Amino acid sequence: MSSLAVLAGTVFLFLLYLHSPKHGLPYHDSFAEGKADEWEAFGGTWAVYDKGIRNDSDERGAKLMTGSPYWNDYLLEADVMLLGEDGDAGLIIRASDEELGVDSYSGYYAGLRTRDNMLTLGRASHGWLEYQNVPIPGGVQAFRWYHLKLLAYGCRIVASATFPVGGGEVTTAAMSEKNCLMSGRIGLRSYSAGGIWRNVYVRLATEEDLLSMLGTLAGHPSSSERAAGNGITIFGSGSLPSHVYQQARPARNVQSISSLRLVSSPQPMTSTIRGVVSLTAPLYIQDSTGGIAVEAASSPPLKVGDEIEATGTVRSGAFHSTLENARVQLLWARTPVQPVSVTVSQAATGAFAAMFIEVEAHLRSKRRDAQDTLILDLEDGQQSFRAVVNGGRGDLLFNKLKQGSLVRLRGVCVVDSEYTHNLTPFVLLLRSTDDIGIVAGPPWWNTKHVIAIGFVLFLLLFISYFIYSRIQQWRLHAILEEREMLAHEMHDTLAQSFAGLGFQLQAIRNRMPEDMPAIHKQLDLACDLVRHSHEEARRDIMMLHSESFKQMELTHMLEQCAKKMLEGGPVEIKILQSGDPRPVPLRINDTLFRIGQEALANAVRHAMPTCISIVTVYARDSVQMIIEDDGTGYVADNEKRGFGVRGMKRRAAAISAAIEIVALPDKGTRVCVTAPLPARMAFHVPMLLKGNRSHEQT
Repeated sequence: MSSLAVLAGTVFLFLLYLHSPKHGLPYHDSFAEGKADEWEAFGGTWAVYDKGIRNDSDERGAKLMTGSPYWNDYLLEADVMLLGEDGDAGLIIRASDEELGVDSYSGYYAGLRTRDNMLTLGRASHGWLEYQNVPIPGGVQAFRWYHLKLLAYGCRIVASATFPVGGGEVTTAAMSEKNCLMSGRIGLRSYSAGGIWRNVYVRLATEEDLLSMLGTLAGHPSSSERAAGNGITIFGSGSLPSHVYQQARPARNVQSISSLRLVSSPQPMTSTIRGVVSLTAPLYIQDSTGGIAVEAASSPPLKVGDEIEATGTVRSGAFHSTLENARVQLLWARTPVQPVSVTVSQAATGAFAAMFIEVEAHLRSKRRDAQDTLILDLEDGQQSFRAVVNGGRGDLLFNKLKQGSLVRLRGVCVVDSEYTHNLTPFVLLLRSTDDIGIVAGPPWWNTKHVIAIGFVLFLLLFISYFIYSRIQQWRLHAILEEREMLAHEMHDTLAQSFAGLGFQLQAIRNRMPEDMPAIHKQLDLACDLVRHSHEEARRDIMMLHSESFKQMELTHMLEQCAKKMLEGGPVEIKILQSGDPRPVPLRINDTLFRIGQEALANAVRHAMPTCISIVTVYARDSVQMIIEDDGTGYVADNEKRGFGVRGMKRRAAAISAAIEIVALPDKGTRVCVTAPLPARMAFHVPMLLKGNRSHEQT
């Protein structure tokens, strides 16, 4: 009970530690080391980039979450850069129930918004309740670093933004709620603009931290605090009307992407196309008719989901065209294109070349190249292809991906020999590791698991044999203890009674007058009978002691028995032993000795032999005992009247031994007993070997 109490206490303390609001704090990201395995993505195209984490997508409400759901009062801070002119990016605290979608979580968010140049602060609960909008001096500009802090202490939430990073002007917003969220995870979030985060750090918050951040509110025109109940409910934290309009008038001679496949002019032809970015490196864009690769001579920073206009020279290919030396102009941000779900066989035809597609296939192998790019070899039926993705945030996924798994991939289908090397019909270029989903693990019944099952079965067999051996050992130990006790009881009663009876008879004889020879003769006969019975009792007591079997081998025991029976007589004893002597289990050894003892007694009493031979033969899995004499033999019908022969057969049957008795009148008798021995183990384990030895030797 005490052990169970200690175990229960240990488990309770461990669970208490895991549920502690201090567990895992302070926390600092590992982006500078190229690692982000502890983060979980909900939308977006997240990848480690330049000592930070980058969401290269215009997707609305993309989130990246980590931390403990039990963190409560803490301070989260990070450097944030927006990647677009029409959205927002920031930090999430006390989050739970995260899902894909705009504001699909419960928690608090503070971010920088380019649409109205505000530091915004509010609460998401699968919807958006905006509490504070504080203007940023100088406005919120893309591609500039800001330092954001977001603190939760009790039901007070405070956010601040600093530009430039490291000591610029601070803008602060604060809110309080009566029924606030008390704990939750942290996260990074962007809306329509994409962003980069670095130096993400979390530590426990104190009242001094709260007062320090609230101190910037006093008398500051760009800082304020709002209490609960004054929030504005709108759809999406970044859904306010945009002040960003298209930056240039689109060209009028825009062609559809699919029409460029029909270009067959021998002279270079310049074309203008418009589409949404489906992949940034290399650059692929897509419209409603198809996709195309763009080799840009000059281009603004682009994200997945940006709508652009590109003008360049068309180079036709077998399945899709390439726009070379293109001038790229960003028009506006849009929602990233959704993948077209196709089969691997359909993708292999080239009909979906340069398009963003989704396929399912089985993983055949995986590897990394020198640039830490993750390369997957996949197949579906008889069709194989390859998928390539940047290794950022790929360590955890790389370890999870098992050969034979069914995976779902989203990426741009490329049929150029530059990527396929004429080894596969197409290559899938993935935006990030978040475009890989594991549908099902590998088939369970494989070589590795078969070997594991075999090993487990072998181990169970070994354990079963060990337990069986130990049980047999305990059983034999109990038998030996009972025999020892019986031997002591016989020694204390029967043997001592014989000794006392012999002493009294001898005393009576010594007192009888010498002129009574008949009585003297009867007393001498009685004394001899008592002495013989005493010797028999002593021998039986000795045989009950396990030490006698440990010290004497079967052949030697039979030899000693024969010498005692024939001591001083004319009968010759021949002893022969062959094979490798090995310890014989006690029960078998005792039974063979009793059969041999009975055979020797029968020969001495009834056969009048001149020679008795005792032979023991040790084989790998049996032991054989042969008692043979050259006496008078006996007639088989007399066996019905012989109790000794029936007793020998019963003893042999008790140990599953085969007994053969051959007796011919005037030619002697031969008794042959063959007893099986338990198989020896082919291996040796110290504990088991110790148990087996004690078993066999006793």
